Amino acid sequence: MSGHEHQDYTGAKFGMWLFLFTEVLLFGGLFILYAVYLARYPKEFVTAGSQLNVWFGGGNTLVLLTSSLFVAVSITALRRGATGLCLRLLGGTVACAALFMLNKFFEWSAKIGHGIYPGSAHLRELPPGETVFFNIYYLTTGLHGLHVVIGAIVLIWTMALIKTGRVHANDWVILENAGLYWHLVDLIWIFIFPLYYLILH
Repeated sequence: MSGHEHQDYTGAKFGMWLFLFTEVLLFGGLFILYAVYLARYPKEFVTAGSQLNVWFGGGNTLVLLTSSLFVAVSITALRRGATGLCLRLLGGTVACAALFMLNKFFEWSAKIGHGIYPGSAHLRELPPGETVFFNIYYLTTGLHGLHVVIGAIVLIWTMALIKTGRVHANDWVILENAGLYWHLVDLIWIFIFPLYYLILH
């Protein structure tokens, strides 16, 4: 690898880490908001949190952990020249993303079916603390879901680059950066799951 290529690689990595830092700040702000209102409405948060389905949350946690494993192994596979295995692993990651969003669809549908969604008449009838909980819940999980979709699109794009030979065993920084983004998506959910689905039960 020439010095120029090494410099480009370092720049790409540094730029990605800066981007990930801004994402951490975004979700960190939402977690701080959660903590502030939890301190203000502890009983209401427990009541509202008990209405979330732990099995949906736990299942999606398992799905994302599996997908992160697939991404990590796919990078190793590509670096060893196992392009076919790399593509299959990335395909598995995209399938996990689709399964995550499908689970989220059913979970949200159940809540919406009971009239629990931002701006609903039923939500306005609940105590202020419960209304705040569900508003933050939809905002945080909705934003995270958007990141899951974006991450899946980035991985599909990376797969296309691998198939055309633009990303390969000697130039894999795009795949690694895509993997870093996906790991962040997974990490954020690792915080969301206990905050909304576990500690309030």
